[in-house]
Amino acid sequence: MVYTDEWAGYRPLTSAGRGHAAVNHNAGEWARDDDGDGIREVHCNTLEGIWTGLRNSLRPFRGVNKIYLEQYIKMFEWSYNLKSITPAFLRVLLGGRAARG
Repeated sequence: MVYTDEWAGYRPLTSAGRGHAAVNHNAGEWARDDDGDGIREVHCNTLEGIWTGLRNSLRPFRGVNKIYLEQYIKMFEWSYNLKSITPAFLRVLLGGRAARG
């Protein structure tokens, strides 16, 4: 079972044989109890997952000075948004020059 919001990109899940339930943020819905057992099993925790990722990325440093916090967050944001590891990325990461485009 996959729980998401109502983004159109999730629509093919049902036709692919996956169980799918969505919350409707436009209607003010953030979590829903579909089976009536008191547990809101339909939810979308994207933002909570991002915050957890940031917290986990800062954990090895055992505390970050407020002066440098913005830089650590920008590094996390960059790595979170990085969708694939390319040869150009590895070149820059390892201290080489970026390819000119």
